[in-house]
Amino acid sequence: MGEDELAEIRRRRLEQLQRQAIDQQAMEEEIERKRRLDSQIHMIMMQILEPEARERLNTIRLTRPDFARAIEEQLVILAQSGRIKQRINDAQLVNLLKQIQPKKRDFRIKRV
Repeated sequence: MGEDELAEIRRRRLEQLQRQAIDQQAMEEEIERKRRLDSQIHMIMMQILEPEARERLNTIRLTRPDFARAIEEQLVILAQSGRIKQRINDAQLVNLLKQIQPKKRDFRIKRV
């Protein structure tokens, strides 16, 4: 191996390590951003939901995390726009869930 080849290998390896460091830093920043966003959403939920409603939402999160996240996003939008005037209780959350949840189709099979 010549001196030039060795220098080229070192240069490429250094570039690769720099790219990896940049990628890792970007990933860590993204994780931190998501953590801050989750913390903000949690604080808003504490302010606008009664304890029973928060408990129901946490139960939904166990079985359908995407649906619970969508509900939280809707509630945050409503709170930030000023459309929520008082804390939401469990019955109000149930009504909201019924409105948002997609309608189930009922299939009946008749055997002749």
